[in-house]
Amino acid sequence: MKRTPARRTSLALAGIAIVSVALLLTACGTSSGGGGTTKPAQAQTDLGQMEGSVSLLAWPGYVEDGSNDPEVDWVSAFENETGCTVTSKTYGTSDEAFSLMKTGDYDVVAASGDASLRLVAAGDVAPVNTDLIPNYEGIFDFLKMQSWNSVDGVSYGIPHGYGANLLMYNTEVVTPAPTSWDVVFDKSSAYKGAVTAYDSPISLADAAVYLMAHQPELGIENPYALDETQLAASVQLFKDQRVNIGEYWSDYLKEVQAFETGDTVVGTTWQVIRNSLAEGTPAEVVLPEEGATGWSDTWMIAADAKSPNCAYAWLNYIASPEANAQATEYFGEAPSNAGACDFTVNPDHCQIFHAGDAEYAAQIWYWSTPIAKCLDGRTDVECTDYSDWTTAWQEIKG
Repeated sequence: MKRTPARRTSLALAGIAIVSVALLLTACGTSSGGGGTTKPAQAQTDLGQMEGSVSLLAWPGYVEDGSNDPEVDWVSAFENETGCTVTSKTYGTSDEAFSLMKTGDYDVVAASGDASLRLVAAGDVAPVNTDLIPNYEGIFDFLKMQSWNSVDGVSYGIPHGYGANLLMYNTEVVTPAPTSWDVVFDKSSAYKGAVTAYDSPISLADAAVYLMAHQPELGIENPYALDETQLAASVQLFKDQRVNIGEYWSDYLKEVQAFETGDTVVGTTWQVIRNSLAEGTPAEVVLPEEGATGWSDTWMIAADAKSPNCAYAWLNYIASPEANAQATEYFGEAPSNAGACDFTVNPDHCQIFHAGDAEYAAQIWYWSTPIAKCLDGRTDVECTDYSDWTTAWQEIKG
């Protein structure tokens, strides 16, 4: 399927103490002030009485209560079962989620790998006692205790779902059907003004994945471990693309609208965006031959959660086969609970998204926080960190 197969990135931080991770990320500029603590919070040892409410911060499509679509609702059942009323807010980028968690307004956050370790390092999330979450047992083993959801053998959350960042294209305009990311990079001028890209510094990894296949002389082995030369090449690719960009997106509804109106004809997307397009919109998605970045999201509990018991109840509920099936099928990703495949509306959902297929999952480069300690194991150079990527992204956008 791929000319240069991608492999799941490993942060190689599992054996580093929590405080060391905090120091490392802070030194690299990946942690910002305001709200962080130097002493990590402790995991709960038991559960108490439900507080009556819980506040959730999540990606769009992760907390549906029927208000967007009366037929899409897995929140009401949770509220009825636990007595915990849910309030929620969606965010568009991991940077936004990281900033919002500083406010202390949220008990739980659904975090991708480019935010999770920053949240740990800043002291904004607490370790999670998985013994208090019965549904944790049903989660695929290859998603548990990974570098983006644990530190030093301590769990910091519950896996939700995982998937790839895909390429979407207008089938009437972009012909022949693309099989490579070159349509948004080297060949993007053919669609000048109608190309889109995800608005986040982590998107630089998309360019790195492309360069791994097309400029192997750069020596990129991990798209989140870029030295100065490799980062410069990724930045240049995006700068060359910039003149052809019609609009960057972080609000997925804006990309939905842009594809529906035809203002955008090709660019990075999520499956949920394709699923949300109005019927008849001429658009399809593809996983390009170079491979792709992706996400493995984690439900994490705030270090100073006002409703920790309802928070634990939510983590257990959303990890249940029924709720996990509803949430991940709606979003368009593989579920984390093996039993979820028995509850999807589409009986082929898990096959389509390769749920439980560890080999397939290993082909996706999951979002991870770039740090100065090269994640590919190199010790002869210092890699660029997230602050470098942020500066570079600002330069690209101008």
